[in-house]
Amino acid sequence: MPQQQILKLINYMLAALWVYQGLLPKLIFTNPVEIAVWQWLGLSVQQATWAGQASGVIEILFGLAIIFIRHRFMHYLSIFGLCGLLVLMVMLMPSSLVAAFNPVVMNGAMMALSVVALAVYPSEGI
Repeated sequence: MPQQQILKLINYMLAALWVYQGLLPKLIFTNPVEIAVWQWLGLSVQQATWAGQASGVIEILFGLAIIFIRHRFMHYLSIFGLCGLLVLMVMLMPSSLVAAFNPVVMNGAMMALSVVALAVYPSEGI
């Protein structure tokens, strides 16, 4: 498979995952865990709901940006963001790390996709 096709596949897959994570558990079916994370940071239920929805919008926009901004930097941002979210979950809800479909699995897989993308990007760094 040519290098550009690999990058395109990775970018579309990562975009789909970022959009899914922003849309389903944060905007359409607000997950109580999402609200709990924001409340732990000191927000009221209403503020936590708004913050959760705002983070969903940001995730959707980031997913779309991965498609339209074809640059190595987007993958570095993705890895950095996913590491930060994983650390946050370790601190706030360590029990979630052993649940089915946990953040280690999702974040780890998404980070691996970005690492592969970085490995196959042309040396001029498009």
